[in-house]
Amino acid sequence: MKKILIILSLFIAGLNVQAITVEEAVAKAKKLFANETPMTIPAFSVTDLNGNVHNKESVKGKYLIVNFWATWCEPCVKEIPLLVDYYEKNKDQVEIIGMDYESADKKSIQTFLDSFMVNYPIIAFDDNAPMFDVFGNVYGMPTTYIYGPKGDLVDFVMGEVEKDFLQKAIPTSKF
Repeated sequence: MKKILIILSLFIAGLNVQAITVEEAVAKAKKLFANETPMTIPAFSVTDLNGNVHNKESVKGKYLIVNFWATWCEPCVKEIPLLVDYYEKNKDQVEIIGMDYESADKKSIQTFLDSFMVNYPIIAFDDNAPMFDVFGNVYGMPTTYIYGPKGDLVDFVMGEVEKDFLQKAIPTSKF
């Protein structure tokens, strides 16, 4: 968290010193962020709210979408219906793992998820905290990584996932 604050402070300071657009600042931050992101699926093992274990082996041969989010994050909440619909249409070739990056009781999280009819596995921070760092630093939410069927990092986005992003990263997507 300190890193994100430092980076954002530097970018904001840079905005005052030279003429730079917000888009350029985000592009520079993404470039820095890319250097800290694993280029292949890291070794991981997480347990979802239903007690199912997900790991590198369980997603082998599928695209893996790792989505860091929180219930208090407006862009995170806004992208949930798209991810639910996307998973319903593409679960034969895609696994989505929602990493709920907040400390909250499971009952509250489940009630929230039920209101959105979330159909993909959700990983609670409190039960899986050490695994939240294996995919790379999360500087803001939502942050989403997409890994290919062979385990290579296909793309990532800091900010809300949109249909075009999914279509570009996974060309065989159904919408």
